[in-house]
Amino acid sequence: MQKTVILGSGESGFGAALLAHKHGHRVFVSDAGKIKAEKKNVFLEKNIAFEEGQHSLNILLDAQTVIKSPGIPFEAPIVIQLLAAGIPVIDELEFAQRFSKGKVIAITGTNGKTTTTLLIYHLMKSAGMEVGLAGNVGQSWAMQLVEKDYSWWVLEVSSFQIEGFVNLKPTIAILLNITPDHLDRYQYKLEKYAAAKVKLTDKMVEGDHLIFHETDQNILTAMKSKLGRPNLIPIALEKQTLTKGYILNNELHLGIEGTEWSWPTSEMVLHGEHNLINTLAATTAVILAGTAIEKIGPALKSFVNASHRMEEVAEVKGIKFINDSKGTNVDATAFALSAFQEPLIWIAGGVDKGNDYSLLDDKVIDHVKVLICLGKENEKLKIAFSGKIPVILSTEDISEAVQWAADHGTLGDVALLSPACASFDLFNNYEDRGNQFKEAVIRLKDKN
Repeated sequence: MQKTVILGSGESGFGAALLAHKHGHRVFVSDAGKIKAEKKNVFLEKNIAFEEGQHSLNILLDAQTVIKSPGIPFEAPIVIQLLAAGIPVIDELEFAQRFSKGKVIAITGTNGKTTTTLLIYHLMKSAGMEVGLAGNVGQSWAMQLVEKDYSWWVLEVSSFQIEGFVNLKPTIAILLNITPDHLDRYQYKLEKYAAAKVKLTDKMVEGDHLIFHETDQNILTAMKSKLGRPNLIPIALEKQTLTKGYILNNELHLGIEGTEWSWPTSEMVLHGEHNLINTLAATTAVILAGTAIEKIGPALKSFVNASHRMEEVAEVKGIKFINDSKGTNVDATAFALSAFQEPLIWIAGGVDKGNDYSLLDDKVIDHVKVLICLGKENEKLKIAFSGKIPVILSTEDISEAVQWAADHGTLGDVALLSPACASFDLFNNYEDRGNQFKEAVIRLKDKN
């Protein structure tokens, strides 16, 4: 009987354990932390062995395959020991694909992955295609495969997940952008992070398609060493010689494999240049997947994005409050700041990840009228924008930040939460930060 060890009992590990169990594997779950009670109850009910608070090397070394949490790096001592013993260590997505007959559309990039993934799923679902959604969004692929397979799977994939790929081969892959992020995982070398992204294409062959942002120099550099041989589909905001998807006269334009299609950008719910690239990538992907072309435009008008991504919360005293709590790095915040022409009150701050705020200078000068720093350590932000933004305030209270935004704003302004930082100084995660922001805005609205 195949013995499969699961390192970590999070969403991906839990799903992998249940999928392995369904297919008759002898499963052992090992978590260095605590396993949630409801998961332990499921393991006990299914007679799946587990341990918590430790990794018992003697048990792990008896495995034929180890499926690790994406959060555990390959440099972790326990992983190094397993690999040295000749035991394959893979990702949950790599394991799940062994049990799916569906074709895969895989989306990666530093920013915009979730929006693009959800949009592709929405476009295909709206057109009546048999499609599932998994990866770094929603329920784990392995967990869903316990119950059902689909003809197509749309997967959001992070660099951490891609590291554990061996044979996973997307039919369509998307590279949206590569900018510095998670560099502590990659020895502070952008080229290592970029290489992890491009590894997504390793098993792709002629007949598969790689959609990529052709003016992103980090993508172009990283692609020089790609191993796969997919058909290349470049997209850009402005048409270059080989561009297959671009913007012209405020319309999306696609020309792919004999198909010509266009759609007014005014007839889309997503705004901002970054979302134009996301939408070009998504519409290109679904046309390649065989989606009925007449269904695409109407579905662009009905799309609802995930929470905490340029999410309109409410208007208070004529000021529009926008929740972009998922904007946890400088590039994501640059996209958000660029999406508005209106005067901005910008709420930013949190755990700084070595940010270079000078990259935002052209986005804030003569555009942001007030910066409200929300964090425990705000000095770097204050120094970075002193003399560039007329009013800079500082608080550790999100309700106070929202009240100040209303006090300093006037009719027609936008109050934008786009932190450019991680959330862990004051909040549990970016969702908690975004939810508290929304609650504070609604309370203020109810008072006015």
